[in-house]
Amino acid sequence: MTRLNLVLLLAVLFSALYLVHTQYESRRLFVELEKTAALSRQLEADKERLQVDRRAQATPLRVEQISRERLQMRSATPAITQYVTYKAVPAEATRE
Repeated sequence: MTRLNLVLLLAVLFSALYLVHTQYESRRLFVELEKTAALSRQLEADKERLQVDRRAQATPLRVEQISRERLQMRSATPAITQYVTYKAVPAEATRE
C-alpha cells in the first residue's frame, strides 16, 4: 500500500509542477501577444501618419514651389518654347 501511495504522491507532484509550468508559459505567451498587438497598432498609426505626410508633400502647389525655389524652373511661355520638327530623310540616303 505504501508503494501505491508513493506512486500516487509522485504523480500528483508531477501534475502540479506541470500545471504551474503550463500556466507560466500561457501567461508569458499572452504578454508577448499583447506587446505584439500594441506594436502592430503603433505601426498602423505611423503608416497612416506617413501617408498623410506623403499626400501633403505631393500637392501640385508644393511641387510647383519646390521646382521654382530649388530647381529654379520657370513656367513655359511661347517666348521660350522651342519646337522640334522631324525632317524625314529619304530611304535611299539611309542605305549609304
